[in-house]
Amino acid sequence: MMKDKALEELFLAQRPKFDDKDEFMARLTQKLDAVEYLRQYEEANLRRYKYAMIAAFVAGFIAGGTLFALVLSTPSELPLFTFHASSGILLAIEQYSRTIATIVLSLIMGLGIISIVSNVLDIVQMRVHLGTVSNGS
Repeated sequence: MMKDKALEELFLAQRPKFDDKDEFMARLTQKLDAVEYLRQYEEANLRRYKYAMIAAFVAGFIAGGTLFALVLSTPSELPLFTFHASSGILLAIEQYSRTIATIVLSLIMGLGIISIVSNVLDIVQMRVHLGTVSNGS
C-alpha cells in the first residue's frame, strides 16, 4: 500500500514535456524493449532453476535408492564397516552399523528433499512476483 502511494506521488511529481513526439516515442519504445528483455531474462532464469531442481531431485532419488539397496542387500550378519574393537562405543557402532547408515542416509535424503522443496517454493514465489510485475506494467 505504501509502495503504491509512493509510486503515485512519484508519477504525479513528473511533468513530462511532449515537445518532440517522435523522440518521446523512440525513448518510450526503447525503455519498453529493455523491460521486455529483463522479463524474458528472468523467465529464462526461472526455467533454468526449475530444471536444475528437477535434475537434483531425480539424481538424489536415484542415488538414495541405490544406497538404500546397497545397505539392505549386504548380509545382515556382516557389519558395513569394522573397527576390530573388542569393547566400547566402537564395538556398538560396528554392531549397529547397518541401522546407523540407514538413519544417516534417511536424514541426508530428508534434508535434500526439504531443501529442494524450499527452492521450488522460492522459484514459484519469484514467478508469481514476476507475473505481477509484468502484468502490472
